[in-house]
Amino acid sequence: MKHKQIAKRFWQSGATPMQTAADASERYDDLINLSIGDTDFITDERIIHAAMEDALAGHTKYTNPQGDPELIEAIQNFYRAEYEMNLAKNQIFVTTSSCMGMELVLMTILDPEDEVLLFSPYFTPYKQQVELALGCAVEVETSEEDGFEIREDRLRAAITPKTKALILNNPCNPTGAAYDMECYQMIASIANEFDLIVICDEIYTDYMYEMPFVPFRSLPGMAERTVTLNSFSKNYMMTGWRIGYIVAEPHLTATMKSINENMVYAAPSVSQRAALHALGLHKELKKIYTEEYKNRVYYAAKRINQLPYASVLAPRGTFYLFMNIKKTGLTSAEFCARAMEEAHVAMIPGNAFGKAGEGYVRIACTTGTATLEKAFNRLAKLAF
Repeated sequence: MKHKQIAKRFWQSGATPMQTAADASERYDDLINLSIGDTDFITDERIIHAAMEDALAGHTKYTNPQGDPELIEAIQNFYRAEYEMNLAKNQIFVTTSSCMGMELVLMTILDPEDEVLLFSPYFTPYKQQVELALGCAVEVETSEEDGFEIREDRLRAAITPKTKALILNNPCNPTGAAYDMECYQMIASIANEFDLIVICDEIYTDYMYEMPFVPFRSLPGMAERTVTLNSFSKNYMMTGWRIGYIVAEPHLTATMKSINENMVYAAPSVSQRAALHALGLHKELKKIYTEEYKNRVYYAAKRINQLPYASVLAPRGTFYLFMNIKKTGLTSAEFCARAMEEAHVAMIPGNAFGKAGEGYVRIACTTGTATLEKAFNRLAKLAF
């Protein structure tokens, strides 16, 4: 909105397609919302009750700005048990969501006009987050023909003397791509060659369907140039708790702590206690939810490929599907508008995820199979 009281850099900012979809979802009582990646599951009751007991016992005050010491220790234990990685306490910083974490990272590393590479299609907020930190977002396109894999030639072509970092989201929202060790090693080699920081968004680690997840930081020589973002939102069904953490070298976490103290001081104490208890249930919850979401995305992919106007690649990771709707002749925004109006099904248009997203829509399989069946029965009736 253009107004003299608003900073000029925000005059062109408007609602994102994700927010537009959320606003429109209130128009229909029978809407099936496959737009926002917010699960239909509530947080496990054991986590809720344990956090409530901790709150009653007095955990309602500020914590250490770096994070609750017990939670930091639990994160250390988790990485040691899950990935055989030994992290120092000063390499872990607890954040008020991984979205806030991303902004802290970018504010920490970027000078004005530094460039950050985004693999398009990319998670919608990345571009704005880079720009809020006064950097420049540069898109590196991926394509369905390549399985949305990252091509070395395109990555190299995007690098300039101003390139400071790249953001790697594995598995990827919105495409569902999952990157293997060959891809990792290619990125690591280029990061070393051009002295780049690799910002790893690793919040969907439990949703890898073809291969086990490997932290990028664990590659030889990568720890000192990798910043890892993680969250309790998706793996633990804790979106509303707004709690995450960063793993990085101590000089980076110290700067993030300094910035964060001037924004929120520390992450919410009760949410940190919930995260602590969640880590203790990881193996059990992973078994339940990974299987459930795998069933959902495979069912949805089957139904998509039965639509005469759409197609999708086989699921590899996350609980999203990036549906190709190019046969309809509509833009992604036009298709989503018709699906909303005629079928009462909400999805996110692909143009929300960068230039390479046009011609696609993102479907979040965050409802049960029975609801997905209703949604695709409705979508099957659309004619183009």
